[in-house]
Amino acid sequence: MQNLFDFALATPEIVLLVLTGAVLLIDAFGNEPTRRMTFMLTMGALLVVILVSWGQWGEGTQGRTFSSLYVADSLGHFLKILSAISVAVTLIYGRAYAEKRDMMARGGEMYSLALLTLLGVFVMISAGSMLTVYLGVELMSFALYGLVALRRDHLAATEAAMKYYVLGCLASGILLYGMSMIYGATGQLGLVEIAQVIRDGGADRMPLVFGVVFIVSGLAFKMTAAPFHMWTPDVYQGAPTTVTLLVGSAPKFAALVITLRLLIEALHGIAVDWQPMLLILAVLSLAVGNIVAIAQSNFKRMLAYSTIGQMGFVFLGLMSGVYEGQAGASAEAYGASLFYVVIYVLTTLSTFGLILLMSRQGFECEEISDLKGLNRRNPLLAGVLMLSMFSLAGIPPLSGFYAKLVVLQAVVGAGHVWLAVFAVMCSLIGAFYYLRVVKAAYFDEPEDSITLGAGTLATRGVMSVNGLLVIGLGILPGGLMALCVDVIRQSLAF
Repeated sequence: MQNLFDFALATPEIVLLVLTGAVLLIDAFGNEPTRRMTFMLTMGALLVVILVSWGQWGEGTQGRTFSSLYVADSLGHFLKILSAISVAVTLIYGRAYAEKRDMMARGGEMYSLALLTLLGVFVMISAGSMLTVYLGVELMSFALYGLVALRRDHLAATEAAMKYYVLGCLASGILLYGMSMIYGATGQLGLVEIAQVIRDGGADRMPLVFGVVFIVSGLAFKMTAAPFHMWTPDVYQGAPTTVTLLVGSAPKFAALVITLRLLIEALHGIAVDWQPMLLILAVLSLAVGNIVAIAQSNFKRMLAYSTIGQMGFVFLGLMSGVYEGQAGASAEAYGASLFYVVIYVLTTLSTFGLILLMSRQGFECEEISDLKGLNRRNPLLAGVLMLSMFSLAGIPPLSGFYAKLVVLQAVVGAGHVWLAVFAVMCSLIGAFYYLRVVKAAYFDEPEDSITLGAGTLATRGVMSVNGLLVIGLGILPGGLMALCVDVIRQSLAF
């Protein structure tokens, strides 16, 4: 019975693995009409995974299993559902783009690799041990390396894949080295066990602190934080836009969760050592991301630097919980970071989805100048673009404003008023390049007279819902924010 319970807790991963194998086999051995159904099979697999994860979200399906290698909790169920939805939305937006660029000429590798990426995300989200964290990181990363290089005859994509691979392997090595030092200092691989050894004073402090330095560096790479951001602009610009959206969405959930589990759950006892590192990462990310983005004329590259700046706010929330004297207040700070990432991914889906819908055969919508006169050519896309840019800039009443507000409240509550002022100043700098995009879409003359469609009925519907959520979660953010804090309280011990 215990074995059945162990496997029952890991049902989302097992179901996803089986369905990914089925999609691979059907695509590899099916005939041409069958292979054209790969997209529908993938969407069906994602729907099943979402329903399974939703069904597991309850008191009876929480706990640790497989010798504490795997943990099932509210935080995991919540982010697995969001990750699967984000991958599904990415594939809906990117299907036509991929087909027009011969990314499907050799079969449905893109869909299989997307599902494997999601499987790696799931493993990271439910990691209860440093070993599981590393397995999930590598599974997700290698699937993403293959996706970035999927356009094999495209020079920019090949170059981006090489840079991503080399720097990604370096970051994984740094993360693994840090884990080995933590193991040497505590004699444990499990996150709960590591926390217990630190609380009992049984850890060797010198290798423990050095291990934390390497772990924070590896996590900063996955979170695209400065100064470990060097891969982000090149990969965002060079990768096929469908893949860029995949890189910038679901993996952010996984990166945040392993940061929470490693730093907050396992290493909270030495927060005084890693908290200054997060402060430095936050300040550098806010400054580098927002200042360098001003000089960008390529829209995808600008959004890459925007991502770096946005991650600065996430680190502000993570470092703010350390100073609170009670667990509830800490949960508020960590919940603010979780809320911020959810809103960031939602907005990223709309911005890159818009780029995908505007790109057509022989034309890549990558430059900001390509957005000129968008309102006259397609008011729906222009409206979603405006909402997304205003949200990223933190303009009320959009969701990005509330996300920034709750993080700043946590920072001020932790006694760092100067840091909150600095973050606001960086946001004002960022507003310049976001408003420049809106200005191009609404006030500049279009460079061509081609009428832009918004894709199929499904893509128009998803894009409309995406835009409505950006504004709706800004007007009524309380439910989602309370949910984020609640899953933190239920899932993390600190």
